[in-house]
Amino acid sequence: MFNGLIETCGTVADLRPIPAGFRIVVATSLAPELQLGESIAVNGVCLTVVHTEPPTEANAERGHAFHADISPETARVTGLGTLRAGSVVNLERSMRADTRVGGHFVQGHVDATGQIDEIRHEAEFHRVTVSLPSALAPLFVRKGSVAVDGISLTVAGLEEERFVVQIVPFTWEHTNLSHLDVGATVNLECDIIGKYVVRALEVGDFARPRLDLEERDG
Repeated sequence: MFNGLIETCGTVADLRPIPAGFRIVVATSLAPELQLGESIAVNGVCLTVVHTEPPTEANAERGHAFHADISPETARVTGLGTLRAGSVVNLERSMRADTRVGGHFVQGHVDATGQIDEIRHEAEFHRVTVSLPSALAPLFVRKGSVAVDGISLTVAGLEEERFVVQIVPFTWEHTNLSHLDVGATVNLECDIIGKYVVRALEVGDFARPRLDLEERDG
């Protein structure tokens, strides 16, 4: 579980096929703090750290890095498969139980990808419009939460198949958003509360277990 507050950005050092899918290598200052088996969100996708490595003579400029495996299905339904060496990615370690939740609950399970349709500069802020798959439309509400490449953001505007987020200067400067252009693919994860509400409506008048008071008291 994550909260959509990006800790730092990393740089993709390598992305190559392996028998089980793909292996991504991300150079980041976080790598020395990571433990094997730990969860880390890469552009909002929950991955497992399978290896860490310090800089060597051959890759001194790259610095510390971690490795994670990406299944073919994850590569298909997220934007991770479009990354290349040099791509800047958002990184967030899993949330601690004793921490404040400054964003919203983010699972790291991407629902779909969207595309940046427009980036508009407004004073110090950036207004970003993102395409929205029609199947996800019921999960979006104005002023609701959405994770875009793992960043917890507020839906500032909503159309049938597009939504708008307004990016404050700090978020623009400390995430990968400033490295993206119109047409870029981004990972979208809808608010988990909305998912449960929509699911309950789909199921309809589902059976509710009822306790017999006499049996319970007995």
